[in-house]
Amino acid sequence: MSSPLSALEKESRLLQQLRLYPAAALAYSGGVDSSYLADVAFEVLGENLLLLIADTPTQPRAELAAALDLAGERGWPVMSFTSGEFDNPDFLANSSQRCYHCKGEIFASLKQHAAEQGISILLHGENADDAFDTTRVGVLAAREAGALAPLADQGFTKEEIRQRSRARQLPTWNKASFACLATRIPTGTPISREILCRIEKAESLLQQAGFHQYRARHHGDLCRIEVEEEEMARFLDPALRKTIVDGIRKIGYSQVTLDLKGYGRP
Repeated sequence: MSSPLSALEKESRLLQQLRLYPAAALAYSGGVDSSYLADVAFEVLGENLLLLIADTPTQPRAELAAALDLAGERGWPVMSFTSGEFDNPDFLANSSQRCYHCKGEIFASLKQHAAEQGISILLHGENADDAFDTTRVGVLAAREAGALAPLADQGFTKEEIRQRSRARQLPTWNKASFACLATRIPTGTPISREILCRIEKAESLLQQAGFHQYRARHHGDLCRIEVEEEEMARFLDPALRKTIVDGIRKIGYSQVTLDLKGYGRP
């Protein structure tokens, strides 16, 4: 039996796969996966690679700016665009299929913009771990749009992507996991730009306070904060807690709670 491929061996195969494409457009977000794929693809395709990033209220302004800054620093060709998810009532209704409707709109725009540039190959950063997560209905929308997933094709796990990102000196190698702001709103609660703006401001306070992994969950007038278990004690520091609570109340929440389960725990 052959031994499993190392992350470096998978990267070598990834480079070989990308060499098959004369040009490609990449769905870019500035996250761990799409940034790594952008760096490897740019090594092969150079100016024949185009990064496309959605400018949408579901992504914090700071995240968008950081993604564009990274592309500029690395010399990656990038173009931002607006997508139509806020014109889609199925997305705004926030059902269990919200992500599918959102990604459907975004990938339709990606495909259109790529075609306008004469590019028929569309890539996205799905990894091998994503294939085992049946809740990621957005992956279905990507496949329906004909987007290719080279990282998943080569069996890259999230940890391996972080490992190779560090080797390539990408600042995203240890970036915290991020999901669009709409995931902070309970299923069935309609999505609005105003709610997303409040969530973004609340999470900005947590970022400024130095928390690495966090969420600000929207429940009407209540904001439920999640931080990693090991950071709970720091959150409860009286001065820091007062700064965060006062700031979140100014945003428009009348109640602020800390989820004692911690970030990401069932």
